[in-house]
Amino acid sequence: MEFPKIYNTYFLAIISTIGGMLFGFDISSMSAIIGTDQYVNYFNDPHGITQGAIGSALAAGSVVGALFAGPLSDKVGRRDAIFLACLWWLLGTAIQVACNGYGMLIAGRILNGVCVGVTSSQVPVYLAEIAKKEKRGSIIVIQQLAIEWGILIMFFVGYGCSFITGDASFRTAWGIQFVPAALLMLLIPFLPRSPRWLAKVGRNDKAITILARIQTGGNQDDPRVVAEWQEITTILAAEREAPYSGWRRFVKDGMWRRTFAGMSVQAWQQLSGANVMTYYVVYVFQMAHLSGNINLISSGVQYALFIVFTSIVFFFIDKTGRRPLLVYGAIGMGICQFVVGGVLGTYGSYVPGGVGGNENVIIQVTGQPSHVVIAFSYLLIIIYALTLAPVAWVYAAEVWSLETRATGMALASINTNWLFNFALGLFVPPAFHNISWKTFIIFGVLCFGAAVQAFFFYPETARKSLEEIEILFSKGGPRPWKTRPGDSLLDARIAQVEELQQKGEPLGERFGSIAHSEGLKG
Repeated sequence: MEFPKIYNTYFLAIISTIGGMLFGFDISSMSAIIGTDQYVNYFNDPHGITQGAIGSALAAGSVVGALFAGPLSDKVGRRDAIFLACLWWLLGTAIQVACNGYGMLIAGRILNGVCVGVTSSQVPVYLAEIAKKEKRGSIIVIQQLAIEWGILIMFFVGYGCSFITGDASFRTAWGIQFVPAALLMLLIPFLPRSPRWLAKVGRNDKAITILARIQTGGNQDDPRVVAEWQEITTILAAEREAPYSGWRRFVKDGMWRRTFAGMSVQAWQQLSGANVMTYYVVYVFQMAHLSGNINLISSGVQYALFIVFTSIVFFFIDKTGRRPLLVYGAIGMGICQFVVGGVLGTYGSYVPGGVGGNENVIIQVTGQPSHVVIAFSYLLIIIYALTLAPVAWVYAAEVWSLETRATGMALASINTNWLFNFALGLFVPPAFHNISWKTFIIFGVLCFGAAVQAFFFYPETARKSLEEIEILFSKGGPRPWKTRPGDSLLDARIAQVEELQQKGEPLGERFGSIAHSEGLKG
């Protein structure tokens, strides 16, 4: 049975990024719960390495999921890989709801992580491969928005459930996680496959049909479709003629530059320390003398800010480009980290036994300094929402070649995003306990390191086709700081096709020979 398909890229993005919403749900399934009496009493006040293990279990599972995400996506396609990942989510959620201790809780979160490892790497790949170059950034930003909506929705679900007595409180909140996964599985059959994946596996007729439906409403003779198909097949043929296979595809002939860029930009997203504010925001605000419902509501405000400001970047990411957002965003976040750490270090008071008995929070400020901590925590999230949070997903999905994109994005997720996510999830509670305010200083230094690397090593990819990005990373390519949005070679190819069509000259035997047409080479 063939389901009717949706070809509007914004609708495609909204549906597929429910996979990102799963990530957000899981983040808030902990951050909204860990401060409640029901959770603390049932799990015997987990802190230090125990709470670190619970918090980092999602990232550990995500490493496993990302390990097979690339091969799975190349085998069954981007769309079906996302569908299969949801099965892991349903199993993990069931185990969390039924858990009788933190052992089962960790196991359930690991299984949820397997799903997130696949969806977080392959949803951006799918979106990058279906989007028009002029809108690719904004389309992939929807992935980050979905994560943030998931965080916000689940946070207030958790907040509402905190008024339920006993362990039914957190079990109800975790059970809600079934809903987005089931919804995604119901809607995925209405999504078309990636035309670039179809070209990769030799299903050219279907690829052309879908490419035309997405780009021009179905007109396969439109110059844009002709030129883009020619570019896809030319680059794909060149990639397949390369003498390298396996891991060497990621380092030979200048590919190391793309691998380095794709992996490092994901690493900086984590090393900026912003996710500390989402995973452990309750702890940070306890340092600022907030407690109880006021703490939870203040944390929820942070998530709302996340959504508002990522929605703003949706409208200008393809105009400003990626580089300015990465460079200036990292600098702004570094300043915020230094202010928070400096205020806590200067005005903070040591609290033996932890604030409210929470041994993860051993320092606290009151009065005006506490207001500064809260304000700059919010400002950090605003800057992150405008810059690194969405742009890292966009940039990491863009830099790979067609032959390496699925596995490359998965590698970026494994080796940088999820390993660092896991390490930070494990490291931060003990760090708060042992070095307290110095934790923020460390993150501030790392943010400035991110700005330096982005300036010197990341060329601009905005408004360029995925295929021509290869030139930017080639040995003789332009210096990254001299690149800018636009100036796309695809536009020149479209103009060539239009000229040939106006002259009535043949374009070759239906799309199969267009890539080799003398009139379109170069």
